[in-house]
Amino acid sequence: MGLATTQVETIFDPRLAIRAARLFDGYLLHDGPVLLLVAGGQITDVDVTGAAPPHGVPMTDLGDVTLLPGLVDAHTHLAFDPQGRTEHQMVHDDDATVLGRMREHAARALRAGITTVRDLGDRGYLSLRLRAEYAEDTSGPQVLAAGPPITRSGGHCWYLGGEADDTDQLVAAVHARADRGTDLLKIMATGGMTTSGSNAAAAQYTLDELRAVTRTAHDRGLPVIAHAHATRGITDAVTAGVDSIEHCTFMTADGLKLDPATVDAIAAAGIFVGCTVVRPRDSMPEEVLRTIAPYWENQAYLRRRGVRVVCCTDAGISQHKPHDILPSDVGYFASQVGTNAEALASVTSLAAQACRLGHRKGRVAVGYDADLLAVAGNPVTDITALVQTRAVFRAGKRVH
Repeated sequence: MGLATTQVETIFDPRLAIRAARLFDGYLLHDGPVLLLVAGGQITDVDVTGAAPPHGVPMTDLGDVTLLPGLVDAHTHLAFDPQGRTEHQMVHDDDATVLGRMREHAARALRAGITTVRDLGDRGYLSLRLRAEYAEDTSGPQVLAAGPPITRSGGHCWYLGGEADDTDQLVAAVHARADRGTDLLKIMATGGMTTSGSNAAAAQYTLDELRAVTRTAHDRGLPVIAHAHATRGITDAVTAGVDSIEHCTFMTADGLKLDPATVDAIAAAGIFVGCTVVRPRDSMPEEVLRTIAPYWENQAYLRRRGVRVVCCTDAGISQHKPHDILPSDVGYFASQVGTNAEALASVTSLAAQACRLGHRKGRVAVGYDADLLAVAGNPVTDITALVQTRAVFRAGKRVH
């Protein structure tokens, strides 16, 4: 078989061959027949020369589809019910109810081709339990877990149980998450829009407090993801050395106002920005609708200045954010920020890098996990094809 890449050394024969008409490998489109060999949950060979599979290897011919890496949603909340009252449910629902909801949402995401999710806020570390389940069972996506996000008493998402108000409490909160085995740490550097009484245009922590959190987390091997709408919170998060900034709205009391110097600092530091896709809806309050156009102008500017902008969803926070929304959101992201190919990379190879999984997720290449999505048509020329799911593979097993 002619190889497009170097074959992985293996002591077993490939157990599955997958054929498709086209391949988007996480960076580029190969517009011609592709054949993958999969064994042990990994891709062992990628051929784009039209070669036949080895004799005796079972083959799945997917026909006229584009094969892509499984999508990575780098910002989701599996515990949140898009149709529910989040604060009330998180306070009053028992763990079994919340876990059941999380499993339903994870399964919904997987059916849409989202094979990896980064959960950026749960209650009671329930995402760790789900992570353990799906490490052994491909019925759900791989889960990266932050646990309860750190916030001020009564601050944004206080109801998830991560309140900490001074440096000692913040440092203790970091150690608690590291001791529980979270994959990362999430801190609410500013207020948010979905918590009653919270001010998204105001910082929740001082620069010194953010520095203490970041230093302690990095000492424990945890990346730090900062939720930040307010300009001051964004600037302080950059100075403190966080690894990713979610939303990055540049909100002030007078509306959205970009700070070019901070944008350049984000780019220079290699900090990822999680662009949680927001689209105008008739049901939105007027004050929210007024922020949407400048938000997208800011995100496009960030990308032009070299910031690594990741398309993600914030799934679960509202009725417009079901947990399978990412394939649809990619199209809107592309219309506002970049080309179709750039948008596809943003939810595959780039998102995997943001999640520190770039060595095994987000690409169709030898040695990478066989997490795959097949869609009808060609999403590089027509991004709406991404919602036309034809097959999903998780660790080499077809799950849809």
